[in-house]
Amino acid sequence: MAPKNRADQSKRAPLALLAALWLTVIPHYTAPARRSLSGPPPENGSAGLIDPAGATIETRIRVPLGFTRVQVADGSFAAYLRQLPLKPHPAQVRLYDGRIKENAGIYEAVVDLAIGDKDLQQCADAVMRLRAEYLYRQKRFAEIHFNFSNGFRADYSEWMRGKRIVVKGNRAYWTQAQGPANTYRDFWAYLEVVFSYAGTRSLAKELMPARVGDLRSGDVFIQGGSPGHAVIVVDLANDRWTGAKVFLLAQSYMPAQEIQILRNPDSLEKNPWYDADFGDTLSTPEWIFSRADLKRFAEP
Repeated sequence: MAPKNRADQSKRAPLALLAALWLTVIPHYTAPARRSLSGPPPENGSAGLIDPAGATIETRIRVPLGFTRVQVADGSFAAYLRQLPLKPHPAQVRLYDGRIKENAGIYEAVVDLAIGDKDLQQCADAVMRLRAEYLYRQKRFAEIHFNFSNGFRADYSEWMRGKRIVVKGNRAYWTQAQGPANTYRDFWAYLEVVFSYAGTRSLAKELMPARVGDLRSGDVFIQGGSPGHAVIVVDLANDRWTGAKVFLLAQSYMPAQEIQILRNPDSLEKNPWYDADFGDTLSTPEWIFSRADLKRFAEP
């Protein structure tokens, strides 16, 4: 089971066949075609929905006229996502090596979370990272676990006990390496191992199918593959009279980069909000999903 390299979105093909596919398919890959965007967002956002002084998703991005944010429970994953800190407006996304990702109509805001200096936090990794960060803050350590591409389950509770993961070929196993510890540094080291051996393919298998009609914050549009892609719903609002629902999306991409709040390339009026009634396909600036791609983390 090989760890991630820079150009591999799925990152950890466990079998020789997948390695062969990597050599033959990836060099010729191009993202799904979509119309080009007109350029960077206006200084004050679209339709006056951006408050440059706002420091979180909730305070930076206003809801469209007639909409109100859905109520979420204190301490919930939805509340955590809504309160994600944002870099000062306007910010540019930085790659893991410090380079800038130019904003050709791709993102409206940048989440203020450090990503390290390795090419690891790509798309599925960002989704897993947000879920893990939330659970870590809630001290729900036993719920932090992700599967590698070969099916190995990496439980943070084992990592806390001082165990570490050994990967040999397509086999992974635990070994006792040190005494128990649970600092944020330990947590981040665990995440970097997960980022190295899990990806869109494994995460898509791990998540539960969900219906767009029951869309929730924390839901994930995901296509597992080599490469695949994943974006996460980070906020929701609805129209109390019509029942219409809109949502915000966040992503990372490749190479590894800061998490960004996506623009909606198909709606100048509601940008960056997306209509939940989007039809059969969901077009985002760098990927196109279908309704069937929606999945959800299982709750205990």
